[in-house]
Amino acid sequence: MKNTNDYELVPEVVMACDFMRLRKVSGLSSRPESAAAMGLKNSLYGVHIRRQALVVGMGRVIGDGGLNFDVVDVAVDPEYQGFGLGRMIMEALMAYLNATATPGAYITLMADVPALYEKFGFVFSSPGSEGMYYQWDTK
Repeated sequence: MKNTNDYELVPEVVMACDFMRLRKVSGLSSRPESAAAMGLKNSLYGVHIRRQALVVGMGRVIGDGGLNFDVVDVAVDPEYQGFGLGRMIMEALMAYLNATATPGAYITLMADVPALYEKFGFVFSSPGSEGMYYQWDTK
């Protein structure tokens, strides 16, 4: 078992290379690296977790900073899952939201692991509404 003291929570958005690697190893969809580099710098807030020099987890908040916030890119390298790192990431993101979001703000996410997010008060939007997405493809 890896000691939880071996991990450092860094309150910064990850670099694009780490973002790409973590998305791949954790099973999230691939994203264009040039778009990731552009998008990451426009994040409202982000954190990542390091174990020594290796980035093993990440998460960020995007949105307009007032009405709408979206929790995105929460990922932990599978080799480091099961040690509470996803919880650490979400605690940091929720602390940011608690300090920043105003009453009535809408905070959304796409849940690959709903049980993690339910622990932080997130609920399914259906049947009141349904989540949808459109992936832009210029081909």
